Amino acid sequence: MAVRPSWSGNLKLSLITIPVRLYRAVSSTAKTSLNMLHEGCNQRIRYQYTCPVHGEVEKGNIVKGYQYEKGKFVVLEEETLDKVKVETSKILEIVQFVGNQELDPVYLETPYYLSPDGPVAEEAFRVLREAMRESGKTAIGRVTMAGREHLVAIAPEDKGLLLTTLHYNPEVRSAAPYFAEIKDAAVNPEELQLARQLIETRSRPFRPEEFTDRYEEALQQTIRSRIEGREPEVVEVPEVGRVVDFMEALKRSVAQEARQADERQPSRQAPAGVRRDPPRSRQKKSG
Repeated sequence: MAVRPSWSGNLKLSLITIPVRLYRAVSSTAKTSLNMLHEGCNQRIRYQYTCPVHGEVEKGNIVKGYQYEKGKFVVLEEETLDKVKVETSKILEIVQFVGNQELDPVYLETPYYLSPDGPVAEEAFRVLREAMRESGKTAIGRVTMAGREHLVAIAPEDKGLLLTTLHYNPEVRSAAPYFAEIKDAAVNPEELQLARQLIETRSRPFRPEEFTDRYEEALQQTIRSRIEGREPEVVEVPEVGRVVDFMEALKRSVAQEARQADERQPSRQAPAGVRRDPPRSRQKKSG
C-alpha cells in the first residue's frame, strides 16, 4: 500500500520551483497505548464536553476562541480562521542557507522525509541535493502544514532530503538560568585525562538497530503475563552508590572498561568451520 504524504507542494528557491512530497520520518504506532478504565467494572472512560453553565455540549455547538483577558474571549469562527492564509500555504520556501554545524540542536522538533513529486521533478531535486551536500549547507525555510506556518531546516539525507521543523526562538528557553550555579573553574588535569580515556574506550559507531525500547518490551511482557493469568517478572533495580572519591572511581571505571573491551574482541584466528562476517556499517547512497 502506497504511503500517503503528509504534505505536497513546491520547494521554492529564488525562481526555481520543484514539486515535492513530505512524509513523517518517525511513527508513534510502535508504542503501546493504554486506555483509561473505570476501576472495578473495567469499562472504558468516555470524555464529554461540558459547559459550567449549560452542562453537556454537542460537538457541533463548540467554537474556538482566544482569551485576551481572564474570563474574556474573542470568538474565531472556522470561516475566519480559513481566511488566515500565508504565502507558504502550498510553497516550501527556502529563505537562506547555513553551515551544517551552525544549527543548535535545541531548535530541532519533528523530522520528515522530503522527496521529488514525480520523475519530472527528480533531476532538479538531485541537483539541489548534491549542491547542498558538496557545499556543506543546510537550508532554512518556511512551510504551512495543518494550518500553522513552520520554520524548517532541510539537509541531504541518503538519496533525498531530511526536513526538520524548528521551534521559533520565543519557544526555546535560555540555558543560562539552569547553568547559573555551575562554577567556571579549571578541572583536574589527571581526572580529565582519565575521563577522556574512559570516553575513548566506550567510543564506537552508532548503530540504531542495536538499541531497543526496553520499557516497551517490559510493558509488553507484563501485558502478556496478565492476559495469561501469570504474575509478571519483577526486575530488581540496583542501588546506585554515591561516589566519594571521584579519582578512584575514574581509575576503576577505566580498568573495568579495558577488561570488557578485551572480552569483546574476537580471537585472532576463528575456529575451524566458523566464518566471521565483517561488521555492518550504514552507508549513504546518492542517486
